[in-house]
Amino acid sequence: MNNPTQHSPPGVATESDARWAIVRARNPRADGTFYYSVATTGVYCRPSCAARLAKPEHVRFHATSREAEAAGYRPCKRCKPDQPSPVEQRAAVVTHACRLIEKSDQEPQLELLADRAGLSASHFHRLFKAVTGVTPKQYAAACRAALVRKALKRSRTVTEAMYDAGYNSSGRFYERSNKILGMTPARYRAGGAGADIRFAIGACSLGSILVAKSARGICAIFLGDDPDGLIRDLQNRFPCANLIGGDAGFERIVSRVVGLVEEPALGLDLPLDIRGTAFQRRVWQELQRIPVGARTTYADIARRIDAPKSVRAVALACGANALAVAIPCHRVVRKNGALSGYRWGIDRKQALLEREKRA
Repeated sequence: MNNPTQHSPPGVATESDARWAIVRARNPRADGTFYYSVATTGVYCRPSCAARLAKPEHVRFHATSREAEAAGYRPCKRCKPDQPSPVEQRAAVVTHACRLIEKSDQEPQLELLADRAGLSASHFHRLFKAVTGVTPKQYAAACRAALVRKALKRSRTVTEAMYDAGYNSSGRFYERSNKILGMTPARYRAGGAGADIRFAIGACSLGSILVAKSARGICAIFLGDDPDGLIRDLQNRFPCANLIGGDAGFERIVSRVVGLVEEPALGLDLPLDIRGTAFQRRVWQELQRIPVGARTTYADIARRIDAPKSVRAVALACGANALAVAIPCHRVVRKNGALSGYRWGIDRKQALLEREKRA
């Protein structure tokens, strides 16, 4: 008769532990979440250690490095588990660079940032983009944009805001601020009051469609079932603007947008007023390069913008897109081909993809 207290063969407990598969895969994303020790060598390692894989019967798992050392193991000289991981070290370098950019009155030169990090300019540029999803220049531009907005809100005059934001030239300030704000600095100080946005509601095969246009171009294309709901969405997006119902001339613009929905291959040659963060704009620009009838994945888009670890951020940027069809976020699907969330409904996404397949 079998003894119910009989122990399992050595190594079985380790092999049945989910952490063993992570160790075998040497997954760097697990570094810091646990450690493993090897009885035959007397050392403990991080999961990504590149040393020869130990036999499972010699392996024990530990929640912390302190726990492993308390059990009598010393840190591996190869993966140095008692020191910050490579991922943590890279994040620290980039975080320090971000603080330097944020505190600088002028945009720091790439060479200076790289020198502070102890890296070559090209290596630092690649590292910064890989961690943040944007280049140092784009990050600096985003910081300056935030500074402009903050200065305009707290300063007594536009001129005072110009100097508070670090600009010594009024011409440069007005040029940059118009691009950043989508309106003049004075108008932004008034909360965007006075900015005219024309809009109209139309109908297409996917339901109701709202098209809105600023002085710079089409700034919103919304799809839905409730026209009143679409107008509320527009009001929420531009709370201080003057929303003006479109005239006969504007109706022709709506017709061209509806034509894009019905016949995607026609394209849309109208200017777009694209408003978003530096990262969102990079994602949206890449979406516009997807051919009609093609599909891609969030991971593919992340790789194309040189931010392979930013898949979730890419998905969020797709969800923040306010220009349905014109910026074709509907052409992005999950890795397995399944349709994921779509701001205007999965059914509409499916319909658009099927329509484009026939185009």
